[in-house]
Amino acid sequence: MPETNADTAVVREVLDKVHAEGRAALTAPEGRRICEAYGIPTPGEGLATTEEEAAKLAADLGFPVALKIVSPDILHKTDAGGVLVGVDSADEVREGYRKILANAKAYDASAEIAGIQVQQMLAGGQEVIIGATTDPTFGKVVAFGLGGVLVEVLKDITFRLAPIDAAEARSMLDGIEAAEVLRGVRGADPVDADALSAVLERVSALVTDFPEIAEVDLNPVFATKDGATAADVRILVATEEVAAPVRHEPEEILRVMTKLMNPAGVAVIGASNEAGKIGNSVMRNLIGGGYAGEIYPVNPKSDEVEGRKAYQAIGDVPGEIDVAVFAIPAKFVPGALEECGAKGVSAAVLIPSGFAETGNVELQDQVVEVARRHGIRLLGPNIYGYYYTPSNLCATFCTPYDVRGGVALTSQSGGIGMAILGFSRTTKMGVSAIVGLGNKSDVDEDDLLTFFEQDDNTTCVAMHLEDLKDGRAFVDAARRITRKKPVVVLKAGRTALGARAASSHTGALAGDDKVYDDILRQAGVVRAPGLNEMLEYARGLPLLPTPQGENVVIITGAGGSGVLLSDACVEAGLSLMDIPPDLDESFRKFIPPFGAAGNPIDITGGEPPSTYEATVRLGLSDERIHALILGYWHTIVTPPMVFAELIAKVVQEARDRGVDKPVVASLAGDTEVEQACEYLFDHGVVAYPYTTERPVEVLGAKYRWARSAGLLRPA
Repeated sequence: MPETNADTAVVREVLDKVHAEGRAALTAPEGRRICEAYGIPTPGEGLATTEEEAAKLAADLGFPVALKIVSPDILHKTDAGGVLVGVDSADEVREGYRKILANAKAYDASAEIAGIQVQQMLAGGQEVIIGATTDPTFGKVVAFGLGGVLVEVLKDITFRLAPIDAAEARSMLDGIEAAEVLRGVRGADPVDADALSAVLERVSALVTDFPEIAEVDLNPVFATKDGATAADVRILVATEEVAAPVRHEPEEILRVMTKLMNPAGVAVIGASNEAGKIGNSVMRNLIGGGYAGEIYPVNPKSDEVEGRKAYQAIGDVPGEIDVAVFAIPAKFVPGALEECGAKGVSAAVLIPSGFAETGNVELQDQVVEVARRHGIRLLGPNIYGYYYTPSNLCATFCTPYDVRGGVALTSQSGGIGMAILGFSRTTKMGVSAIVGLGNKSDVDEDDLLTFFEQDDNTTCVAMHLEDLKDGRAFVDAARRITRKKPVVVLKAGRTALGARAASSHTGALAGDDKVYDDILRQAGVVRAPGLNEMLEYARGLPLLPTPQGENVVIITGAGGSGVLLSDACVEAGLSLMDIPPDLDESFRKFIPPFGAAGNPIDITGGEPPSTYEATVRLGLSDERIHALILGYWHTIVTPPMVFAELIAKVVQEARDRGVDKPVVASLAGDTEVEQACEYLFDHGVVAYPYTTERPVEVLGAKYRWARSAGLLRPA
C-alpha cells in the first residue's frame, strides 16, 4: 500500500453531508475532495455559478477547458448534454455555460443544479478506467481496464478483491487484453505503471476504509509516462445497510466438520424397512458401506429397522450422536430438529426437498433459525447426502462408493452429483469424499475447504457451484488450502442472462462472470470450463507431480500430433522450451535423420520402442526440462500396450531415482489405445485417446495451480 496520508476526516465530512441530504451520489466537486484526501490526482478545476465565474476560472486554469454540469440528480452527464470539451476562449465558455444549463433543464426540469464545473483539459497518453464496486457475492472489488469510449465497446477489464497490495495492483495492469498498449506500442511512450498502480491501491484503500461507498468510477484516467490523472470522478454511496453474513471461526468449523466426516454415531430420522424409500436406502448404505460407528434408526412406528433397534424419537437414543440424517418430509423437519438440539447433535444432513428450491423460503428460514439456536450445522437441504471413504461413511440414498483416494468432490446439484459418482466409478477414481450441498442453508464450500485443508486423506478438491453465499469467506478458505492442495471449481452460469442495472461503468461491467473469473484466479483456484473438464482435472492433478519450472517439451511419433499439441500448449498457457544446442544434439542421436529435433521433437512413426524409450529417458534426466508431453501414433512397430508399458516403466524408474516430472500423453490409433491409456493412468501417467487437447489441458491446470501457489522455480 503506498503512503497516502489519507485525510479520512475530509471523507467522513463529505459522506455525512451526502447521507444527511438523503443522496446516493456525490457531486463532481465532492468526488474531487475525496480523491484529494486519498492522494488520487485530478486536474485543476473549479465550480462556477455564473457565466462570468466560469470565464474567469477558465482563464486562470488556461485554455482549453472542459465544462461539466454539477447536479446530484444527473449522474450520466454526457447523456444529458452536460459536457463540453475543448472549450477554447472566454466567449466559448459563456456560450457553453448557457448551453449546458439549457440541456440539463431539458433533460430533467426538476434536477437540482449546483453550477458548472470548469476543468483543465487533459490530453495524451492512454485512457483507462479505475474503479471499485460492491459485488453481491464478494463485496468490495477493484476494477481496471481501458477507459474512455472504449470501456463499453471492448469491455477489456479485470477485477480483484479489495484490499489489494502493490503486486496485485501491478497484476491488474498485466491482466487486460490490451496490456501491451500500456507498455508502449508503435513508438508511443509506456505509461507510468507505478502511478497507475498507486491509484488502484488508493481506490482500494478508500472503499475498504469506507464500506458505505458503493461504487467509485474514475473514467477516464489519463495515463502518461509521467503519471496518472483522473479526469472524471463518480462516487455512489449505499443508502441501506447490508446484513453481514453469518461466519464461524475456522477452529469451530473444523471441529464440527470433523464430527460430520468422522461421527461416533449417526441417527437416521425416518429410517424405514420399506425398499425404495430414502430412509431405507440410507440405512442400507450406512450398514453395507462398512461404517463402524453406531447407527440409530429413528421411526416411531417400528421396533427394528434393517436388524437394528429403532427408537421412537432421537431423544430416546442412549448413545452419543454426532450426525442426524433426515429422511422425512420437509414439514416435519423443524420439530425433529428441535429434538436434535435437545440431544446435542452437532450436524444435521437434510436430504428432503420442499424448501427454498420450491419457493418455500419461510420453512427453510425456520429450520435455519432452529439450528442456529441449538448450535447445529446444517448440510442441505435438498441433497443426495454425502460420502467420506476413510470412515466408510455412505450417508446417502445413492449407490455406495468404496474406491478410496485423495480427491474430494462437491456439488450443489443432485444431478451433477450423480454424474460425479458415475464418472468416479467408471474411471476408478479414488475419492476421499463426495458431498452434496443443495440449497446451502448453512454449510457451504468454505466450510468444506476448511476441513479438506487439514484432511490428510484429501490431496485435491473439485467443486461444482452455482453461486457462493459468502464470496469473501470462500476466498479466504481457498487462499489457505491452495498453498498446499489444488482446488478445481466449475462455476455454473458463466453467461450473463441480463446486465445488472447499474449507474456507473464499473458497476455495469462487474455484472457478469468476469468478476468470478478474476477473483477465483486471485484465490488460487483452477477454474474448469465444463463438467467433464472439472472431473478430468480432479482425476489427473493428483497424479501429476508439481513441475519445478516452465520448460515443457513435446516428444511425438507423428508430426500432425506435434502441431496440434503445440497449439494446445498455447491455449493452456504452457511454455514450449527453446531447446539449447547441446540438448538438441543429444536428442538427434536417437532419432532418424528425417525426423526433427527442436520442440516438438518428432521421432517419426516408424521408430521402434527403443526410440521412445531413449528420448523419454533423456527428457526425464535433463534438469532443464520440467515437463513432458508425449504424442503416440499407433504402429505395428510399437503397438499401444508396448508403448504404455514402456513409458510406465521409464517414468517409474526415474521416480525411483528421485526424478519426478509431470508426464502426459496423447494416444492416436485404433481402439487398443483406450486400454493403453487406462494402463498409463493406473501407473501415474495422465493419458487420453483420440485427443491432443485434453492431456495438455490437465497439465495446464497443474501449472496454473503451481504458479498461484508459488511453487515454480524462477527462470
